[in-house]
Order: sequence, then C-alpha cells, then structure tokens
Amino acid sequence: MTDGPWLVVGLGNPGTQYAGNRHNVGQMVLDELAHRCSASFGSSGGLLGRRPQAVTADVRLGVLPGGAPGPRVILAKPTTYMNTSGGPVAALARYYDVPAERVVMVHDELDIPYADVRLKRGGGEGGHNGLRDTTKALGTKDYIRVRVGVGRPPGRMDAADFVLRDFSSVERKDLAWLVDAAADAVELVVTSGLEAAQLRFHTKP
Repeated sequence: MTDGPWLVVGLGNPGTQYAGNRHNVGQMVLDELAHRCSASFGSSGGLLGRRPQAVTADVRLGVLPGGAPGPRVILAKPTTYMNTSGGPVAALARYYDVPAERVVMVHDELDIPYADVRLKRGGGEGGHNGLRDTTKALGTKDYIRVRVGVGRPPGRMDAADFVLRDFSSVERKDLAWLVDAAADAVELVVTSGLEAAQLRFHTKP
C-alpha cells in the first residue's frame, strides 16, 4: 500500500426524512466507522466553498499487523443530494491530495441481494446517480466501490421509489449486521487492499 490518506465517502441524501432509506445505507456505514474511531463529523464548508457540502472526520482506521494504528482516512458524508455528490467528493480528493485509486465510495446496490457486500474497482454505475456524478466529477471510474446489497424492488415497484423507502421491518432485523459487515469491508480495503477484501467478502463460507 502506498503512503497518503484515503477518502471514504458514504452516499445518501441529507435530512432526517431520508436517514432510514435504503439509499442512505452508505451513510449508515460511515456512521459506524466513525463510531469505531470515537470520532464525530464536522462541517467541511471552509474546504469546499462558502456552503458546507460535506461533513468529515479525520481518523486512523483499522489496525495494521503488529498492532499499529491503521492508515489515515478522511470519512466524508456529502450534504448535497445524491445526484450531486460528485462535486464534494472531487473537492475533498483535491484538498487532501487523494488519487482516485484511494477513493472508496460506499453505496446501496440494487443488483446485489439484501445483506450481501461486494467490492470492485471501476466499471459501470448501474444507474446509480451518486456514482454517475462522482465519475463525472473525478474524471475517472477508477475508484473503489463498497456495494451494499439492498436487493430488487418487489413486483412492479419503481426502483427509485424502492431505494427512497426505509428498510422493512424484516430487513431491519439484519440491518445492524449488514452495516457492520460493510464497515469491516472498508477497514479491510484500507489496511490490506482490495483483493484481500474481495477474497473475504466474495467467498461463501
């Protein structure tokens, strides 16, 4: 692993009315990571212009072999709406001098069964507006995605309506486990690399 900080971004929409939505599971994972580091999020308005466009926490994430603290990570939750997430991501990456290969986007994924976690670098956005805007702002698709499975909508329900609804009562029974697993995946990426994380999370026990 090369030197320098990582930028880990949890995608979602701002406001309490969206907080429990499937579309906001990325931000739930960031809250878990901050909790593990006993950190809190603060405004980054001074970095990104006159108006705050993200809240961030500067942490050491995970533990390296031998017990040393893990690498420096900037945890970020954009405070813009999902489809304009790219501007804050690109601004933070420039400010902290983080190359695209050390940017990790944590987001909901319709094409993965609920409670599964998958990881990849690059590739398409699969209709995800937050990823599409991030790719446009960064000028590359070559960033890491931690894809948190929320499953497909039932019946003929529109996908946009589905992700903007809260997790069901049945799903909420496993939600804490899912958020914890996705946070583990992020930690493994920054401490051991993408391939190690893929080996763990893509291999069925």
